[in-house]
Amino acid sequence: MPATRIHLVRHGEVHNPDGVLYGRLPGFRLSELGTRMAAASANTWKDTGVDVRRIVASPLQRTQESAAPWSAVYGLDVDTDERLIEPTNRYEGQPPGFTKRSLRRPSEWPWIANPMRPSWGEAYDAIANRMLAAVDTAWRSVDDGDVVLVSHQLPIWMVHRRLAGEHLWHDPRQRRCALSSITTLEHRNAPGQPSGAFVEVGYADPAGPLLEGAIDLGAV
Repeated sequence: MPATRIHLVRHGEVHNPDGVLYGRLPGFRLSELGTRMAAASANTWKDTGVDVRRIVASPLQRTQESAAPWSAVYGLDVDTDERLIEPTNRYEGQPPGFTKRSLRRPSEWPWIANPMRPSWGEAYDAIANRMLAAVDTAWRSVDDGDVVLVSHQLPIWMVHRRLAGEHLWHDPRQRRCALSSITTLEHRNAPGQPSGAFVEVGYADPAGPLLEGAIDLGAV
C-alpha cells in the first residue's frame, strides 16, 4: 500500500540580513535560529512516534539544511525534487515594497498587471499543479509509513488552498504557514473520484516557542 500520510514541512528562519526577497537566489542559508527550528520539527515528530520512511526536499540550500535534522533523527537520506522549489519571481533580490515601486517604473507595469495570476512570477495554478504532482509521487514511493516533503511557504499554501477548494489568489499576509511548520495530508476515497484524493488533516507548529524572536521576511 502507499504512504499513510504526507507531511509538508516549511524551512526554518533564513539568514537574510538585508531583508530582500530571496526567492531562488543562491546562498541563502538557515540562520542559527532556523537550524534550531528545523531540529525542533524533526525531533517533535520523532518523539511522537511518527513513522517517516522517506524525506524529500526542494533543491535550495535552506530546504536542504532544514531536511538535515530529519535525516539525522530518522537515519534516512534526503532525496531532492525540483517540483518542491520556491516559485520564480521577478523581484528577487529587492527589499520590501517592490510592487509599489513598480508603479513608478513604466517598464515594470506588466509585472503587476494581474496580481491574481500573478504576473510577476510563476502562476499560482502552476505552483499548485507541480506541488500536488510531487505529493502524489511521494505518496506512491513507499509501501507504508509517512513521507516528509521540505518546501517553501507559497508552494505549501497553494496545496492548502487547492485542497480546501479556495481560489488560489490571496493576501500573502494571511498565509498560515509558519517557519518549520508541518501541514499533513492523507489520501482518501472521495465521491466521484475513483482513485481518491488528498485531503489536509493537520497543521502543527513544533517550532512555535522559537517563532517569537524569528524574522520571517524574504519569502516569495
